[in-house]
Amino acid sequence: MRKLILGFYVSLDGKSADADNGIRDVMMSIDDPEQEKYFVGRLWEAGAFLMGRNTYEIMAGYWPGSDHPSAKAMNEVPKVVFSRTLTTADNWPETRIASGDTAEEIAKLKGEPGKDLVAAGGTEFMHSLIRLGVVDEYRLWVLPAVTGRGAPLFPELDQAVSLRLVKSTAFPSGVLELVYVPADK
Repeated sequence: MRKLILGFYVSLDGKSADADNGIRDVMMSIDDPEQEKYFVGRLWEAGAFLMGRNTYEIMAGYWPGSDHPSAKAMNEVPKVVFSRTLTTADNWPETRIASGDTAEEIAKLKGEPGKDLVAAGGTEFMHSLIRLGVVDEYRLWVLPAVTGRGAPLFPELDQAVSLRLVKSTAFPSGVLELVYVPADK
C-alpha cells in the first residue's frame, strides 16, 4: 500500500509558506545547489502529487513553461487535484481530478500500485488531510526565517498527535528536512 507523504515548507516559527507572509520569498531566494538537487530527487520519488484546486490553479500557471530545476518532475509526475468544482484539468499535463469524498479518494489512491503519494500544496488541503488522519509521513522543509504571521502548519485538532522523527537532513543554506511519522505507526 502506498504512503501519503505531506510535504510542507514552513518557517522556524511553524508558519506555512503562504504568499502573504514573506516565507515564499525567502524560499525562492535561497541559493543552495545541494538542497535543490536533493529536493528534485525527492520529487522524482513521488508516484503522484496531490493538491487542492487553488494550488493546482497557481501551479498549472507556472510549471508547464518553467525552466526551474524542479519543472521536469513537476510536469511529468502525475497529479491529482481534489476539487468538487473543477470539471477539467487540461492546463497541466498528467493531471486528473478527484471530486469524491477526500478520505475515500485517498484510500483508493493508496490502494493503487506505484510509488508513494506526496501532498504538495494548499494549506487548507494539507489541514484537511491532517484532520482526516490519512497522513503517513510528514516531510517538513524548515526555512531559516521567522514570520510571526500566517497559517500554522497544523490546524486545531481535537487531540494531540505524537510524532516520531525518522530522518533529519541539514543543508548549507540552513534549510532542514525533518521527516516524521505518527508515533503509533
